[in-house]
Amino acid sequence: MSAVTAGLQAVRARIAAAAAACGRDPREITLLAVAKGHPADALREAYRAGQRAFGESYAQEGAAHAAASADLAVEWHFIGPLQSNKTRGIAEHYAWVHSIDRLKIAERLSAARPEGLAPLNVCVQVNVGAETTKGGVPPEEAAALAAQVARLPRLKVRGLMTIPKPSADVTEQRHQFAVLRELLAALNARGLALDTLSMGMSDDLEAAIAEGSTLVRVGSAIFGTRRPKP
Repeated sequence: MSAVTAGLQAVRARIAAAAAACGRDPREITLLAVAKGHPADALREAYRAGQRAFGESYAQEGAAHAAASADLAVEWHFIGPLQSNKTRGIAEHYAWVHSIDRLKIAERLSAARPEGLAPLNVCVQVNVGAETTKGGVPPEEAAALAAQVARLPRLKVRGLMTIPKPSADVTEQRHQFAVLRELLAALNARGLALDTLSMGMSDDLEAAIAEGSTLVRVGSAIFGTRRPKP
């Protein structure tokens, strides 16, 4: 068994255990494998082990991975910060974008999404920790942005995403994820039909699942320590 296959199995077991601990069905939780900083061969190993949804944080690296795996039936998710000059490629080749934090970016994705493709699934990124080094809108601005994006053609607003402030304290982890869960409920009460909470990574996926995550983004626990950029 390869290291990647073993990593995948271990993460799937963690997801199942976390779901059982809070009375949830693990099938409600999507595992997104993030191969950032790893070669396309690692992605292929994960695919052979049954993984189909993959996340990318950098447009250039994502394009290289996609080209190297063009023969595979992969569902691509873009989860990193988006620059205006990269939106066309993302709109043309991805099924999901998790990092919408500006209306301008959403408008460019909408305009560039080919009509022959299904609407692009998008999440509004929320900065729950008020960290200046991270993208995302403050929680109090998420409703307005989600409503604006929902009016754009060729996009489908699915939910919210966050990258919380790092913490080894499970109580603090859960508190930050609870902010997103409560915000999703508030937006749905306003008439938005959102079904996705993109939250939880290698170090905190249990806390995220306990607070209602429907999609966890896992890299190092599957692929190992990220290789530094040259």
